[in-house]
Amino acid sequence: MPLKSRTFGPCHPCARPATRSIMGKIVAIDCFVESVGNYDETWTIVAVDVIRATTTAVTAVALGRRCFPVPAVESVECVASGLTDPLLAGELGGNMPYGFHINNSPADVVARDDIHRPMILLSTSGTRLLCSAGESRVAFAACLRNVRAQAEYLAHRHDRVAIIGAGARGEFRKEDQMCCAGIAELLLQQGYRPVNSRTCEIVERWSGASVSDIASGKSAEYLVRTGQTKDLEFVLGHIDDLEDVYAYRDGELVRQSVEVLAG
Repeated sequence: MPLKSRTFGPCHPCARPATRSIMGKIVAIDCFVESVGNYDETWTIVAVDVIRATTTAVTAVALGRRCFPVPAVESVECVASGLTDPLLAGELGGNMPYGFHINNSPADVVARDDIHRPMILLSTSGTRLLCSAGESRVAFAACLRNVRAQAEYLAHRHDRVAIIGAGARGEFRKEDQMCCAGIAELLLQQGYRPVNSRTCEIVERWSGASVSDIASGKSAEYLVRTGQTKDLEFVLGHIDDLEDVYAYRDGELVRQSVEVLAG
């Protein structure tokens, strides 16, 4: 399977770009939290922030830890009041907020053994995207750990899919483009049509690419520059190794099991 070998599959010949009025199964690739408003409640949103929010969140839930993404630091106290001894994880502008226990770090989450503590997760853009997407729509968090599982789940249950990268500093980052393209390409192979030419172009750009390509991106460079290479190594070392999907429901990220996928 392509992702197991750390590359994406051969380019799928995209159909003629669709319009928003097209019927049948369609998929869009987009970026930034502001773009969520382009999709009404009939769309399913997949939020992607590979470095690092959705990777951190998915990793926590996969380990058995409850995870509560929040859109802003002002939301932390309210969510924490309903939980017992929550673990505060996150960053804003690259810095861990005062009073938090760990950074927005999948490697730090894996290193801890207090799985019984629910985690409140805050990030500059990824958790904002996920929370916004889940306000009135079906929403999922995806990362490079579950590209195939996410695509397979969507293909059997959701006809209108928008895969949205969180972006950083006004840029649609390499790692998010790659993850979005990987999910979209698999959906195209299942008969979906791209909603516009941009979606098709992003799929074609990343089809067949190696995940090592993201090591030259700005997000990866930031992790190296700030001594957080453990998270870059984690991202590059965990490719499509999960068989579940992770839905955002009532403020919590929850795992959809393999049994549900097969249902």
